[in-house]
Amino acid sequence: MRVIGGEFKSRILKSLHGLDVRPTPDRLRETLFDILAPRIEGATFADIYAGTGAVGIEALSRGALKSTFLDINEAVCALIRGNLRTLGLESRASVIHGKASVALPSMRAEIVFLDPPYRLEKEYFRCLEILARNPPGLVIVQHPSKLILPEAKRVVKQGDNALSFYELK
Repeated sequence: MRVIGGEFKSRILKSLHGLDVRPTPDRLRETLFDILAPRIEGATFADIYAGTGAVGIEALSRGALKSTFLDINEAVCALIRGNLRTLGLESRASVIHGKASVALPSMRAEIVFLDPPYRLEKEYFRCLEILARNPPGLVIVQHPSKLILPEAKRVVKQGDNALSFYELK
């Protein structure tokens, strides 16, 4: 796992094996940040179900002001903290250990990236419902390409993965 572009391009990120972590593929991350390029500089970003933290770290590398990482697994949160420390990004990031349904209502970010484990289909709908109550500027959902979500402004499919873009305001 590596950072694709920006200030930390090509830097290696540590990952955990054997846990329920499915890192966003490099090619899909590159597509995501090509789309976000006009909006990422100076933005606040949230990486929900953060896993390795690669997406939120990519946002920081490409100019996001701050990234918040949320995951329910304490080992994953420790891994993200380690990756942030290695890159010297602790002052621009916060890592929250907890459930999305509990933390999302009080989170504030201009761009939210949501990537629940694919087997937890109900989480997609639950999180979108929570975010719609106090909408950020943009929500991007990574999901299986066969999963039907509410109509999005834009959907990008790559193999078994899809990105759905929502402007909830």
